[in-house]
Amino acid sequence: MKTLFTVGGSQAAVFGVAPLAAAARNAGHEILLAADEPLMAAAQSVGLPAVCITSERMRYGQDGMTAAARIDALLELTRQWTPDLVVGGLSHVPRVLAAALKVPYVRHIWHIAPMARRDVTAVAELQPQLERLGLAELPDPDLFIDLCPPSLRPPGAPAGRAMRWVPRVSQRRVEPWMYTRPEGRRRVLITAGTRNLMLDTSGSSLRRLVDELTGAGAEVLIAALPEAAERYGAELGGVRIGWIPLDVVAPTCDLAVHHGGATTAMTLVNAGVPQLIVPDNGYGKAVAESLSGFGAALLVDRHRPPAGQDPDEVIAAGCREILDEPRYAERTRTLAAESAALPTPDEVLRDIEALAAR
Repeated sequence: MKTLFTVGGSQAAVFGVAPLAAAARNAGHEILLAADEPLMAAAQSVGLPAVCITSERMRYGQDGMTAAARIDALLELTRQWTPDLVVGGLSHVPRVLAAALKVPYVRHIWHIAPMARRDVTAVAELQPQLERLGLAELPDPDLFIDLCPPSLRPPGAPAGRAMRWVPRVSQRRVEPWMYTRPEGRRRVLITAGTRNLMLDTSGSSLRRLVDELTGAGAEVLIAALPEAAERYGAELGGVRIGWIPLDVVAPTCDLAVHHGGATTAMTLVNAGVPQLIVPDNGYGKAVAESLSGFGAALLVDRHRPPAGQDPDEVIAAGCREILDEPRYAERTRTLAAESAALPTPDEVLRDIEALAAR
């Protein structure tokens, strides 16, 4: 079986699909990951064979590569390497590709945010491409794989094949402090994922939070891009800042403060770590609302703080509450157990193999 995996957006999309892609490759199937140039390093870091579908000749729209250019690039790739099956995520472009190739399409996402309106809009925008390719309509996915624990699925989510979340991030040499807990101290991780330099780019508010946590006796780690460490490291005192393998360090943490990214949130859930989420977009807010609604996190919306309250103090107070109240960790461990009971990528691969064999 030859399977084309397609991803877009941030490095998190690569990490999210990597376990299933690796399962297919380990089972002896041929795979390729189609992605944009900024994601090539992430694919390499998790050992996936990846091909770049962008070039200087591509047509770009205001927000990046246009749907038409992306579809054309994928069609050009499949003239050279014809897949038996296509796996995609949030974007419906790979769904158009699969329909044009007349091969099964698998949608693989973490369905935690209501997406019905987004999907309808996206399909409407792709209508010209369907007509250009002689397609009457965009068919439903042949298989929908959902990485979201059942307790967090939003109302109206489509029926899907549940799959266990398997943490996967860029790997380098790890040090003992990354996989061991500090003796006699609680550990707090702060991260803004890979899209932003820091959770608070001005540096001042983040320094206030760091001082609050270290003053209470906690060890603070800041997982950030190298540029962030260079720019803000001196401002943040003696905390460790820079590349930190989230999958390795998460089990040693008592709390994580982050932006609401799906890969970040589920890797922390997998390790049973309660979270305080300061969302940086609508999707992150949906993640925060879902986890906080279950009792495994707190949501702090910087743009809508409680009347008369300083957002930075609300964040600090939320951290204190999570560290002092065991119920947040207990609820997170409940989610971790639920996720661990779901089918593994190897098990879900059997359904994919059956699709390709039709």
